[in-house]
Parts: sequence; structure tokens; C-alpha cells
Amino acid sequence: MALFKRKSQIDDDLGFGTQPILGDQRMMNADGSSNIRRIGLPFIRTSDTYNWLISMTWKKFLFILLMAYLLVNILFASLYVLIGIENLKGADGITPRDHFFDAFFFSAQTISTVGYGHISPDGFLTSCLAAFESMLGLLAFALATGLLYGRFSRPTAKVVYSENMVIAPYKEIKGLMFRLANLRNNQLIEIEVQVVLSYNELVGDQKKRRFYPLELERAKIGLLTMSWTVVHPIDENSPLYHKTAEELAEAEVEILVLLKAFDDTFSQTVHTRTSYKDENIIHNARFVTIFSRDSNGQLTLDLSKIGSLELLD
Repeated sequence: MALFKRKSQIDDDLGFGTQPILGDQRMMNADGSSNIRRIGLPFIRTSDTYNWLISMTWKKFLFILLMAYLLVNILFASLYVLIGIENLKGADGITPRDHFFDAFFFSAQTISTVGYGHISPDGFLTSCLAAFESMLGLLAFALATGLLYGRFSRPTAKVVYSENMVIAPYKEIKGLMFRLANLRNNQLIEIEVQVVLSYNELVGDQKKRRFYPLELERAKIGLLTMSWTVVHPIDENSPLYHKTAEELAEAEVEILVLLKAFDDTFSQTVHTRTSYKDENIIHNARFVTIFSRDSNGQLTLDLSKIGSLELLD
């Protein structure tokens, strides 16, 4: 027998299929990425390089740029030393360590096409290597510039979600709620949100994953200037009606949130996603207010409290 009552054939798998979730795994990570491990792919995938570089975090991106810069200069410095440090005019170091650093800084000046002139190549092999490095530097800096532009120009939504959902009093019944807000100063308009309940159901002797779109009090707003508390009324038509925390855990419930909005700055549609596991649903709690007034009477929104809640008796 089904744990959740469903309307006839309301079943949208969102592309995840019907495979059940086991071991308390997520279908979708909290950052919106799919929790699917893909294997059988080639080791080198040049087609994914650009997407990988513009979608990674800034810390990782800058670290990769720095490491690539250092490794390339170390490689060319080693080649200059191997050819012979005497082929670098102005390299007046005495020890092997001094020779390497002379070659390293000459490489850094060459690859950036700065060319201070203190050290210059002498000899055919050294000149050929310096010419090749300068050409490589032009291509590398052009590539880095393109990647930086791609990262800055890529329209993304910076929407913060509450860490947990709550089941709180709503009108004369209860409601499943979560809160969100825009972290940026840009304007998001025509915001639409879709909330889907996902759970394991025993069909015959096999478990299958089911999906049930939850009806919302309001699924669309015109402008996200403050925070938005999205509410699913838990009435007789709701699959969550009279469901306990134990029943939600037994079905390994996961609630998927998909948000779409129009970014007024980039004039493009942006998307963001997140998900909540059954342990992220807090019963008999409510969100605390995050609005206040300053001394001039201006409305103030404290985004650090977007997930703050209080338990009810």
C-alpha cells in the first residue's frame, strides 16, 4: 500500500528515473547539482574543460591559474638552465640556485612579454626557446582573459535558501514552508518556484522512486525585493497530511526545489535549485522574523537570519 496518497498519475520524475534512493543518499545536492556518479568517461575530456573552468569556485580557479603559472615558469627555467645559463646575458648568479632563479625570472618576464632587458637570450637554441615561450604567453593570457570574462559575464542566480523546512501553523491548518532571498543587489523579476516531493514506494516487491508536485499557496511572484516564504498548505489533498517524521524517514523523503527568475541586469533567465531531506523538515517550528526598522524608519532585512527558526509548544 502506498505511504503517500497521490492523485491519478501525477508523477513527474524530473529526469531522475524511478530508481529508489538507498543509504540516505540525496537525489539533488543542497547546491543544486545532481548526486549522480558518472563512470565510463574518457580520462581527458577537452569538451568539458571550458565549462569546468568557468563553473568552479573562485578559490579553485585562482589556485589553478597560479599553479599553472608557476609550473610553466619552472619548466622553462629548467630548460634554460639545461641549455646553459651562459646563454642568458646578464644572468650573473654564482651558485646553481642563483642560476635557476635568474632563469625563472627571465622566463616570467618572457611569458608576460614584459622584457625588462636586464637578462636577454644569446644563442640559437635559447632564442628559439624564448620566442616559443613568448608566443605561448600571448595565447595563455588571451585564454585567461577569456575565462575571466566568461566567469563574470555568465548570468547566475545568487539565491540563499533556509537550511531547513518547517511545518508550522498556517491559517487554520499547517503548512510546509521554506524561506529564500536574493543575496545580490540586482533585481529578479517573474520568479517561479516548483516544489516536488520525492519518496520511495514499494510496488509489488520492488522499491520505486515517486515524484509528486506539491501545490503551493503562491508559485509565482513579480519581484523578489525581500525574502519569500514559500508555503505548501497541508490539507486533506496534500500527500503530507497527518504524516509523522518517522513516516517521512521511512520513505526517505526528499523535497526538490526548482526556481526560475528573470535577471534584470543580464536580461536573461536564471535558474537555481536545492533540496531538503526528511531530516531537514522541522516539525512544530516557525521562522523568526528578519525584518526590522532603523532609526529613520527604513525597513531592514537581516539575511544572516534567513534560516533562523524557533520551536513551538
